[in-house]
Order: sequence, then C-alpha cells, then structure tokens
Amino acid sequence: MTQLSHAHEVVPAGGWTGPAADRVRLDYEARFLRRKRLEAEGGTIFLADLAQTTNLGPGDAFRLSDGRLVEVLAAQEPLLQITGPDLVRLAWHIGNRHTPCQIEAGRLLIARDPVLADMLARLGATLAEVVEPFRPEGGAYGHGRTLGHDHGHAAEHDHGHRHVHTHVRRDGPGDDEGPPDTASNA
Repeated sequence: MTQLSHAHEVVPAGGWTGPAADRVRLDYEARFLRRKRLEAEGGTIFLADLAQTTNLGPGDAFRLSDGRLVEVLAAQEPLLQITGPDLVRLAWHIGNRHTPCQIEAGRLLIARDPVLADMLARLGATLAEVVEPFRPEGGAYGHGRTLGHDHGHAAEHDHGHRHVHTHVRRDGPGDDEGPPDTASNA
C-alpha cells in the first residue's frame, strides 16, 4: 500500500519557481483550510496538514513531504456579477454585510445569494449570474479573509478592545439601517 504524502508547508505565490508536480483546483471556501485530504488534477493524493488554518491564494503551492510542489488554482464557481453607475455605494452595502467581494474596475463579484441579489437590485445594480474563479479582497489587517463576526447590538463579546457602532439613516432606496442610534460593546 502506498503511503499518503503530507503537506505541512505552503509556499506563497511568487516564492517558488519552475513547474509544479501537480495542480489542485479549490473554490473560495475550500482554499481556507488546515487539515484536509486533497486530490490534484494529475492524480496526486495528499493530506494537507498545516500548523494553522490558512487562506490559500491562487499560485500558492503545497510542499509535499517528498519536496514536490502542488500548485493551488482558483476553481470555477457560481457567482453574482454586479455592475451599475454607483459601484462604490454598492460595494459599501456588500462590505457592510461582511460579504466577501472581488472588486474590479467595472464590476463586483460575490457568491450567489438571493437576499443580497434582491437588495442590490433595489439599489439599482445590474446583476448577472456568472461562473468563474472567485478571488475576493482580503481582510483589512492582512489576514486574508473577512470572516463573519457578529457586531450586533446584543452581541456579548470581549476582544480587549472597544467597538463603537453608529448607524445613520439616509432617505434613499435600500437604506435599511434603521433609525440613528449609537451603541457600544466592550
């Protein structure tokens, strides 16, 4: 019986040269992992067993225990393409919901979500369903992911820092933040 190769290291895109021994295509959710059995396109089967949960980007590579590299590619996945005359405002509404978003000059891409699609349409967006690789913006502090994090007014949490939340109502379509109020969570 053949022993399963292990990968304990990820080499970042640009940090390796030459052809990879194999390639593995992973969608956005699957590119966030710590430990998982993977099968690459050429048939290489290996166990990714990383020290911590890692956000993999296209072009990164797993270094297998025998030294071979398996390149990570972004898989095609169903997305919602958003265009319109006010992309900045649309991007703000998407970000306000902590939704991963790929930002390009003339469009935004998010995972398909009927609730967000309805909201965006009400805000004047033009929507189209597409299937392509998803490479959303990373987190603001270099962590690579914008993970869901409840900052609701009833949230009981302590991070050792203070959160202040201000909600302002504007009288325009889709402004669903409710009446002005200020709440803080310690």
